[in-house]
Amino acid sequence: MSFLELGKEWNARFSSQCRSRTLQLYVVKCLLGTIICYRLYVWFPGHQLYWSIVSVLLVLAPEDKDSVHFSITRIWANSIGAAVGLAFFLIPISTMFALCLAVVVTISVCHYLALGNASRSALAALVIVFIQQNEASDWTIALKRVGSVLAGCLVALALTLVFKAAEQRRTPRVRL
Repeated sequence: MSFLELGKEWNARFSSQCRSRTLQLYVVKCLLGTIICYRLYVWFPGHQLYWSIVSVLLVLAPEDKDSVHFSITRIWANSIGAAVGLAFFLIPISTMFALCLAVVVTISVCHYLALGNASRSALAALVIVFIQQNEASDWTIALKRVGSVLAGCLVALALTLVFKAAEQRRTPRVRL
């Protein structure tokens, strides 16, 4: 198959996928989540709410099937990662050692709770809460980041529930 034929095949497949209702709804959910979290960031300056944008995008599910379960699983994972990040931030040991221990604990807790792939989301939340580059090493900043992660999770859950309810209203029910 020539390079030109591969390009045409890829273009046709890409065009077909772009017309997918599932993909379009996922893009809309992500855009709405980004807009809502960005507005929170603007309305409440100084509260680390820009991290809610990362959180909302990690929690939203691309597929409709099991989207509520998927979102709740990611919320649990983000909460675990944020809590572990805060806990290890408060332990007075070297940053590198604390971060490595926090990664192991986060993965272990997620594995114990059978959260599967959501552990990646937990690790992202861990890093969001734990790492403080230019700020003074202050536990209140870590706590604000926990709040930011949870705010993004709640926005994602709300959007998931709204879209799920709209889809259920759209789908005709079979009556017996």
